[in-house]
Amino acid sequence: MQTWDVIIVGGGIIGLSLSIALRKRSATVLVVERGEPGREASHAAAGMLADFPLETPSALQPLAAASAHMYPELVHELQDESGMNVDLRDQGTIFFATPEQLQQCPGLTADSPLPSSLSELEPALSHIKLPAIYLKERSVDPRALTSAALKAARHRGVDIASGTAVTEVLLANGSVAGVGTSRTSYSAAAVVNCAGAWAGQLPPHQFPTRPVKGQMLSLVGASRDLLRHVIRAPEIYLVPRSDGRILVGATVEEAGYDKRTDAATIQHMRQAAIHLVPALAQARMLEAWAGLRPGSPDNLPILGATRTTGYFVATGHFRDGILLTPVTAHVMAQIVTGGKPEYDVSPFSPARFQN
Repeated sequence: MQTWDVIIVGGGIIGLSLSIALRKRSATVLVVERGEPGREASHAAAGMLADFPLETPSALQPLAAASAHMYPELVHELQDESGMNVDLRDQGTIFFATPEQLQQCPGLTADSPLPSSLSELEPALSHIKLPAIYLKERSVDPRALTSAALKAARHRGVDIASGTAVTEVLLANGSVAGVGTSRTSYSAAAVVNCAGAWAGQLPPHQFPTRPVKGQMLSLVGASRDLLRHVIRAPEIYLVPRSDGRILVGATVEEAGYDKRTDAATIQHMRQAAIHLVPALAQARMLEAWAGLRPGSPDNLPILGATRTTGYFVATGHFRDGILLTPVTAHVMAQIVTGGKPEYDVSPFSPARFQN
């Protein structure tokens, strides 16, 4: 029977990027995905690479900043190996802050002035009675990023088994021996649980991950250059793509594994987008969808080795899965291959949830 050095459970952007990082270290890798690779949280995400203090927990800020810094290199590598464009944009974000948010982050306005007048930066915006702050953030198209990662992983010799759900981690003498599915089993001395919102369902360890639903929509048909920057307002955010699409997001709902969209919610979000940019009233809705982010009780990722020899976990990224992709792949590849992680991931240890 074929044996791999590492089996990764979950073929989203985290699992695929980790598979590439492990191949760089000469490990043989199998990715086992319950559905189609990249079609869950990675497919649903907006792709804002935001790492500023108002939305990033303090314990996560060093890792988030490191990951944001690593993004151009990751994108260059994936685009070079896949021949695909992942639409990494660096025009930045215009953030409309509430008084409460400014109070939470003193000095934000002074530290982040607009590079020019708001009417020059984004003439299509309506008048908004909140301070406008410029953030030096990038954005990326997560669907294109994941497709490029899948192509690059296959190019590097990563094996992919899709349409088969892992039901258990197999053990021999207390150590990992592989994984079992409803149809077959696969052998490896190391397994990494990257199953996102489903990570907590995999024995022998029940990690407290849960699905957190987010509904979004995309608009198209207004001017291709209607927006240049990501726009973030209290009720809604808008993420422009280079092909003219504008993503509108996103809700945060505790709704279990329900990925259905709600017509009233989608319509409310569309009207909020039109309130920000009146010209979007002429845009047609291209798509509406919902995804399931992997949440954890403390809203922090779960990264590292478990108490079972050979069993590792990388999940619980919540709203930061796209942002944290490069650093997660980097540190987890170091950990899985027996090295010391370059960044401190002790605050995210699985041990905090294991009795």
